[in-house]
Amino acid sequence: EVQLMESGGGSVQAGGSLRLSCTGSGFSVDRTDMGWFRQAPGNKCELVAFIGAGGDTEFSTSVKGRFTISRDTSKNTVYLVLNNLEPEDTARYYCVADVTFLGLSGRGPVASCRSADGTWSPKAGLYNTWGQGTQVSVSS
Repeated sequence: EVQLMESGGGSVQAGGSLRLSCTGSGFSVDRTDMGWFRQAPGNKCELVAFIGAGGDTEFSTSVKGRFTISRDTSKNTVYLVLNNLEPEDTARYYCVADVTFLGLSGRGPVASCRSADGTWSPKAGLYNTWGQGTQVSVSS
């Protein structure tokens, strides 16, 4: 069974840091594209960080220069380091993977990433396996 298990969320003050972990099971994290979405209450889901199977990385404008993404293949884990946190970073963070080409699938996209008209938040539909999420709360 393909699963993603996140950990590392918590409550911090503005300017602080957190490291989120996402451990995969049933597949190898270096064989597929993975990323981190976040969703604040009432907001759309936002893809904030991406790491490709080849190790390439991308970040949203809102977090570029503050967040980093990496992976440890020995632990089959992807990390998201959140530095210089701002209250606007408060959200539930979801680890995602696209294992479609491996013929696998896990928990699908969270329902809240889909609008009432049926449209998915940008790129949410590209990832067929999602974790349960971990909460990050940043106080001013």
